[in-house]
Amino acid sequence: MLDGLDPEQREVATALHGPVCVLAGAGTGKTRAITHRIAFGVRAGILQPASVLAVTFTNRAAGEMRGRLRQLGAGGVQARTFHSAALRQLQYFWPKAVGGDLPRLVERKIQLVAEAAARCRVRLDRNELRDVTGEIEWAKVTQTVPADYPAAAAKSGRDAPRDAAEISQIYAMYEQLKRDRSMIDFEDVLLLTVGILQDRHDIADHVRSQYQHFVVDEYQDVSPLQQRLLELWLGDRPNLCVVGDASQTIYSFTGATPDHLLNFRTKHPDATVVKLVRDYRSTPQVVHLANGLLSQARGRAAEHRLELVSQREPGPEPLYTEYADEPAEAEGTARRIRDLIAAGVPAGEIAVLYRINAQSEVYEQALADAGVPYQLRGAERFFERQEVRKAIAGLRSAARFGDNDPLLDDVVDLPSQTRAVLSGNGWTPQPPAGSGAVRDQWESLAALVRLAEDFAKTRFTATLSDLVAELDERAAAQHAPTVQGVTLASLHSAKGLEWDAVFLVGLTEGMMPITYAKTDEQVEEERRLLYVGVTRARLHLVLSWALSRSPGGRASRRPSRFLNGLRPGSSVPGSRGASAPRAGSGSGAGMGGPAKRKRRSSALCRVCGKTLTDAGEVKLMRCEDCPSDMDEALYERLRDWRAGQARELGQPAYCVFTDKTLMAIAEAAPGEAGELAVIAGVGARKLERFGADVLALCAGQDLGGADEED
Repeated sequence: MLDGLDPEQREVATALHGPVCVLAGAGTGKTRAITHRIAFGVRAGILQPASVLAVTFTNRAAGEMRGRLRQLGAGGVQARTFHSAALRQLQYFWPKAVGGDLPRLVERKIQLVAEAAARCRVRLDRNELRDVTGEIEWAKVTQTVPADYPAAAAKSGRDAPRDAAEISQIYAMYEQLKRDRSMIDFEDVLLLTVGILQDRHDIADHVRSQYQHFVVDEYQDVSPLQQRLLELWLGDRPNLCVVGDASQTIYSFTGATPDHLLNFRTKHPDATVVKLVRDYRSTPQVVHLANGLLSQARGRAAEHRLELVSQREPGPEPLYTEYADEPAEAEGTARRIRDLIAAGVPAGEIAVLYRINAQSEVYEQALADAGVPYQLRGAERFFERQEVRKAIAGLRSAARFGDNDPLLDDVVDLPSQTRAVLSGNGWTPQPPAGSGAVRDQWESLAALVRLAEDFAKTRFTATLSDLVAELDERAAAQHAPTVQGVTLASLHSAKGLEWDAVFLVGLTEGMMPITYAKTDEQVEEERRLLYVGVTRARLHLVLSWALSRSPGGRASRRPSRFLNGLRPGSSVPGSRGASAPRAGSGSGAGMGGPAKRKRRSSALCRVCGKTLTDAGEVKLMRCEDCPSDMDEALYERLRDWRAGQARELGQPAYCVFTDKTLMAIAEAAPGEAGELAVIAGVGARKLERFGADVLALCAGQDLGGADEED
């Protein structure tokens, strides 16, 4: 059971008593360590399988853990998500604790939120509706009631999509609608389970008598509500093993916090602490970049970062590529992917990762044009696809009546039987030409064939009935096999996955970090998100950015600040020349190449005297990090005025003045036209058009309601 584990993994596997904290870096084999720990404890007679509850955050991860535990002879161990485990307990204890049937789960929360908003006479567009739903979810996992939402949101620095009082009102109406219709949502599952365990000591004792040992994976992602549930499960017992990495905390917007991981040793001073830093996933070149990325991080999580050590043979250096525009970036990425596939890298082992889902379209088009198959992660669930449901029904029928099925005559092994059955559903040994619905259907069936092949390798005597049972279990857990196509995914949805080749695209300021990351904490989470992206790559890693959005556009974008000091031609932040001219190894030669840029005359920071090269800093006439003497009230008046002007002109607000220009005006507070004219971003045309209003606002004058919002 301990063979093949490295010294640190072996230490985890044999630490079966008392609180245990495993600090596990990306690619260090944490799942292997904790599953062997459980299996070793079961084999040694120290752990009873039915008394162990392993919890994680996704159905896929829970399914993988169950599969590994079965292979290790510990199939009786429960491996579930927090919600799945809580729902199971809630369904069992509800009649005893409350009486009657458990209220039904809300299927489409966003529809109920839309109805709540309508009843509150608040109009929300589709994006606002999604964001308000997210705020309600955050409030519930942080155990915030509707009346307390405004204060809690302000304290947490949340950028609410609507007025906090409106969200509070919608939240209260949403809760009322659920009560009126006897419905609960997924957050209620945790809240109600916590409530029952807190109020009914007999039920809490029952749960604790069943589960005596707990393992929590991805512990950096627990919310306050999940932590409270864990504490109630555990009671005063020390039998807890947590596994996590503070450098991979990327879900704080949902209420997740690494504080419980970082405070574990304080709360449990006798805990066994093991660090896993041997990276078995990525080459030394990829690991070096990942370590370098975190070396510039700040904050509490950065203080506990793990320095990874690659255990693989050296590979190619990461490539940095600058493109003239986004379509050129997508086309260049598609060409490189096509070259990798031609060189023998399977399409399913390649991923294109971006910051937001809206970036996917241009890459979908480029890959389709290049004849490269792809799959969108986060699209329709695998087991909900029509062709998959039909295929499983066919396999189930063949398993039941196999002896009378002529398709299975003289077919002995499970993979061949599966291929024979699925041939009637459209599977062929060779994929169809091109892309589209026919190719998508074939890829789904091919994934089922590969699953049967893999299943047969671990269970030599497996039958079609066994395969159908495995598929049913996976369907219940949404543990889908891999479809052979290039994966297109957001960085958030890529967490927990890995590929031979990863393309990190769109790495510009405003996208990475994202524009709305304002505070130091938010910017550092963006850095961690990029770190997660980097550590998904085993061998090939390409990082790219485009200078403009569309062909012929102004080349005003800059590569992400997170790449400073890492990409060729850049310097470490804080050193002179940190904003050095952009360069890229493996540059855009043949793809337009770096765009030519006008040389700016030098400007000096009015605070520290440093030479300024960044356009935004030149506008402010100070370094981004130097202290600001901005008049906040004036800045808000200017923003309100700008919003009104933009509405009148029918243009985006930045066409009036950019945020940086407004900040520069609010810092200078000019008293006359000459002082306003010298501020970068004003210019003669805007001075003539808006100068009188701006100077009036700087003088504290009321413009007669022109600056009021709708």
